[in-house]
Amino acid sequence: MRAIRALRVLFLAFLVSIVPASAFAGVFVSITVAPPVLPVYAQPVCPGDGYLWTPGYWAWGPAGYYWVPGTWVLAPRPGLLWTPGYWGFGGGVYLWHAGYWGPHVGFYGGVNYGFGYTGVGFIGGRWDGGHFFYNSAVLHVNTTVIHNTYIDRTVIRNTTVINRTSFNGQGGINARPNVQEMAAMRDSHVQPTQEQMSHEHFASTNHANFASVNGGRPGNPAVSRPMTSPNFAHTAYNNNSRPAYNNNANFHAPANNNANYRPPANNNAPHMNEAPHQNGGQQPHNEGHPGGGGGEHERR
Repeated sequence: MRAIRALRVLFLAFLVSIVPASAFAGVFVSITVAPPVLPVYAQPVCPGDGYLWTPGYWAWGPAGYYWVPGTWVLAPRPGLLWTPGYWGFGGGVYLWHAGYWGPHVGFYGGVNYGFGYTGVGFIGGRWDGGHFFYNSAVLHVNTTVIHNTYIDRTVIRNTTVINRTSFNGQGGINARPNVQEMAAMRDSHVQPTQEQMSHEHFASTNHANFASVNGGRPGNPAVSRPMTSPNFAHTAYNNNSRPAYNNNANFHAPANNNANYRPPANNNAPHMNEAPHQNGGQQPHNEGHPGGGGGEHERR
């Protein structure tokens, strides 16, 4: 037993030596139990201009894994994009690498969180001129309310392989950072906002969010705004009441109030056309959203 503990300490020391200083603060949890697979859920409609989608994830607490619902949040400042956190397995332990804000989307373990986060970069929109432009072919946006939208289905890769694995490493997703993601790791990063931290804390106080209770199928996997003290009472939950939209045969192009709009210059687009990660031949599952209003697919 002592020998195993010693090996784990050495492994963690090795991680410290290879993780850049800017990213080290994000490695703060290590356990020996694998996280559950990602649940299936639909994305709530974007609550307003300037909100960016942050996907749901499994966090760890004293009672085990609990689900932190996906939600729309305001970026700390224009031009910043969200890199989701991820679990990575190595040396017999699962390490949590926390998410962060930065000018580019970095490495998030190759995990297909859906809704634009296919495992590499982000295809749900981009910043231009201080405003965020939403790709309504991917994100669930009401184009009658938010007008800075465009439709680009060329970034969607359809596949019948559905990978719901929630961690990187042996037994999970075999992916390594590419050149662009390594560069993004050296960017100046901004930690999660206070709303995001409060959102995670509130999730940890709901017994129903724990995998030991819900069997890996949380009842409220996504909310429209972060669960914080000021807005918790009127948070719009998503109970999967919207129809499944992973059937291209029923796809109808969403209404586009900017039919003549050309997507803005791609100044901050994170790796749209780069080579995919090596993930054992599995590709992210990204499909269109029928019935209008965007939305990539149900999170599988």
